[in-house]
Amino acid sequence: MATININNNLFEIVDTIEKMTIADSFVARSNKIGGGNGEAKFYVGNENAETRAFFGENGFHLNCFLLKKDLKEFLLNSEGEYKNPEQPYQRKENLPALWQERMNTIEQLDEVLHFTLIEQTQIAGPRIYVKAPDNDPIYKLIREISLPNISYLSAIKLIDPNGNFIFYFKPFVDYFGEYENPFVIEEEIKILEEEELPTEVKTQLLRARKGQGKYRQALLEECPFCPITLISDDRLLIASHIKPWVKSDDYEKIDPKNGFMLTPTYDLLFDRGFISFSNDKKIIISPWLSKMTCSKLSISPEKQYPMLPTAGRENYLEYHRNNIFKG
Repeated sequence: MATININNNLFEIVDTIEKMTIADSFVARSNKIGGGNGEAKFYVGNENAETRAFFGENGFHLNCFLLKKDLKEFLLNSEGEYKNPEQPYQRKENLPALWQERMNTIEQLDEVLHFTLIEQTQIAGPRIYVKAPDNDPIYKLIREISLPNISYLSAIKLIDPNGNFIFYFKPFVDYFGEYENPFVIEEEIKILEEEELPTEVKTQLLRARKGQGKYRQALLEECPFCPITLISDDRLLIASHIKPWVKSDDYEKIDPKNGFMLTPTYDLLFDRGFISFSNDKKIIISPWLSKMTCSKLSISPEKQYPMLPTAGRENYLEYHRNNIFKG
């Protein structure tokens, strides 16, 4: 069984629920788009064998935890939306100040934050809801920092060193299918356009943002197929940066060593940090992918891809493993 190390404690991984979307009805009133005060109950999935196998029998009580570092990461990833909202929040003018206030609150917390979730058996129907005991501060914090529609929770079911089940929850941000906030991308492009660089250089840097231009051409010459699927039809290949374009300097933005040619599914997995690679060409799979998803993708831990070009990419891959990979 796979394991995960959390604060120097080793846990066995049972399985993962990949995405539970946080709806407008759940978030705190300060973050809402629609009316009402928000509901404390949270929808975790439909009534079926898979959901029951993960959470437990009817009336379950779950011992759960969050990590302080995950909450900070979530706020950093959602900073663009807090400070330049894309959605029509009722109180959008308050969100920039709330971002800093909530970051300050999180800074004062312990590294591991425990809470309890209880199934709401009084709610009839095929949908399963949970709720924490009244006034639980950690559960309340989840509702306060989450932004509707673009926030979601993932959960890993673990076995602790004493043999007990415990559930590790982590919040993520998804900008309607994009990892980065549109405003952040626009600002990065604006800064680049204002730099005193030759027009041709700017054009190549901007094209590299989309995996186009000389960057794509040079990468195709070095890596003319997806090393995972071995597909060589360049219409189906994406020039994927290892160290993200927005985090790279001008040289790294167009360096073909800072990239792989990947088919769309694996490009998305790599870009979002659900997979990474070791320098010896082995795949590393995030625990935030469920066993079922891995099976459907035909990926397994430590599988080696001999055609993966890693020479000259060691530093970029190290950055990806340390900063992008969801470990």
